Amino acid sequence: MLTYQLEERGGRSLYDYLYSCIKKDIFEGKLSANEKLPSKRSLAKNLGISVITVENAYSQLSAEGFVYSIEKKGYYVAELSKWVGSSISQRSIEKADDSGKTDEGHVYADFVSNAVGSEKFPYSQWSRLTRQVLSEQNEMLLRKAPRTGVYELRQAIAEYLYNFRHVSVSPQNIIVGSGTEHLYGVIIRLLGRHKVYAVEDPGYTKLSDILSGDEIECIKVPIDEAGMRMDILSTMDADVVHITPSHHFPTGRVMDIKRRLEFLDWVRGSDERYIIEDDYDCEFRLHGRPIQTLYESDGSDKVIYMNTFSKTLAPSFRISYMILPDKLMRLYNEKMNYMSCTVPNLEQYVLARFMTQGYFERHINRMRVYYRSTRDLLLKEIQNSPLHDISTVHEEDAGLHFLLSIDTCVADHEFLRKAGDYGIRISFLSEYTYDYKPENEHIIIINYSGIKKENIKDAVKRLSWLICDIK
Repeated sequence: MLTYQLEERGGRSLYDYLYSCIKKDIFEGKLSANEKLPSKRSLAKNLGISVITVENAYSQLSAEGFVYSIEKKGYYVAELSKWVGSSISQRSIEKADDSGKTDEGHVYADFVSNAVGSEKFPYSQWSRLTRQVLSEQNEMLLRKAPRTGVYELRQAIAEYLYNFRHVSVSPQNIIVGSGTEHLYGVIIRLLGRHKVYAVEDPGYTKLSDILSGDEIECIKVPIDEAGMRMDILSTMDADVVHITPSHHFPTGRVMDIKRRLEFLDWVRGSDERYIIEDDYDCEFRLHGRPIQTLYESDGSDKVIYMNTFSKTLAPSFRISYMILPDKLMRLYNEKMNYMSCTVPNLEQYVLARFMTQGYFERHINRMRVYYRSTRDLLLKEIQNSPLHDISTVHEEDAGLHFLLSIDTCVADHEFLRKAGDYGIRISFLSEYTYDYKPENEHIIIINYSGIKKENIKDAVKRLSWLICDIK
């Protein structure tokens, strides 16, 4: 029976500490591959804790791929023997511890846009902080910002990443820019145009457009349930891989620990290789703790971490950031000193205060509760609609979208062509696929971040009409 000294957890929650203890035992070989874990009830009784605490720890381990479940039998340890006792696994352990119009311009229900409802933005705090910055930082506002961004914001980002994502990083390694497109351009110039990039298929098509526009060779690698397929990537001559391991867009899948370790093995195979980790939607995981980043598990200094405030605040803010490994940061300072920061000083100083004074964390917590209730209401309406008999919901526990697969033989483009007549906008998984795959047909991406709760009932009704009428 597993036994841990729970009183040594410090300020950590019980389930989080239990999760870390079991993960540590797996990586140290104390728990063998395919070994059955104690039942939730028996482990809870042995440790003197609730069954819910054990269930939450097991669920997190399962989400990250450390364990797998067999229906009516229980949880078992995943096959990770290749990495047991390795430097990668040790680093992973250490860091873990620490009435609508139907025209295109205006629709009743938009299941495509990632816009944030304006009524949820913290206008009063933001306006008050803006006035403070204008009166107190007037001289600094007129100075040219460091090319990496004002120090106060980079420090605030570093503190936030440490507290929320368990990522330990120096502000000196953070670069602030106006959107991820700008930061991708910096990476391209930094690494050189001779590099071959690999992207996920299906995946974030804008990145491949950026690479193609700069005449950079870009190869598309299929994904499976665990993420980008390593068996295919290993046969290609890619130098840089862009992945979204914590929450893949658009499928919503989480890359399991085995695949993550395979990527860390891959990037160590050549000095020329790098991984771009896009931590898309990480703040809005609605079940369990945030998934550990590849950046924090990387012991080779080969992972570039990227994130944005577009989803947490609003797309119009155009403030993103990335963390460069030490080697690339030195190269950036040596060869790209001509760069200028593309975000106005005023916005940077206001955002820095918004974060350091605790408003950002409270805003995220409020939005997480709001989006969870929005999702639950949307799922309830789908359950009570005609869609229930002809659709299946997938990947609804993370991010601000989920997938809805439809039982139909009608081509996706037919639904897209008629959606406007029903006052809605929708998108399909097939639109994000580079190479046609039948299994990606008939899967709608339901983005609910911009839908008002009072419109959900009618929005689902319109979606039902569209699907049932054409089906």
